[in-house]
Amino acid sequence: MSRFLRRLAGVRWRAIAAGGLSRGVLVFCGVSFMNERVASLTCPRGPSMLPAINIMGDLVVADKVSARCGWVASGDVVQFVSPEDPRKTVMKRVLGMEGDAVTYLVDPGNSDASKTVVVPKGHIWVQGDNIYASRDSRQFGPVPYGLVNGRICCRILPLKGFGLIGSKE
Repeated sequence: MSRFLRRLAGVRWRAIAAGGLSRGVLVFCGVSFMNERVASLTCPRGPSMLPAINIMGDLVVADKVSARCGWVASGDVVQFVSPEDPRKTVMKRVLGMEGDAVTYLVDPGNSDASKTVVVPKGHIWVQGDNIYASRDSRQFGPVPYGLVNGRICCRILPLKGFGLIGSKE
């Protein structure tokens, strides 16, 4: 047996594998915790939030702590489970919190008719920035706050758009 093979045979492979596996599990648990409880990266799609968020190609950070602690305010962009299809997650801007009176255009492409609603307790009123191409509270009504799972705080990609996504008040 060559000298190299004798040295390889003397290495404690089980200890090395066990150490690597335990570190891998810890990293996975840490990343999973951060993604579910602290912040996550999201790739939004669709024209409803133009010009604040592009149709495709943006990478944004969703702050999960703000949503859980109730730190979402009118003007913030939020991520929530779609009330129409629970398999989808959507992003819209908050226009009204519980108790607020919100006036909106019923059909902005065809008429100037408006309607005013009072947002019920435990709900928010959301609309896309591009009102001509957005399905939002005008169609499905106020969104229960329990469906909100993140507040969009900043854009990471594209690099030319890097920075905070401010509230629009």
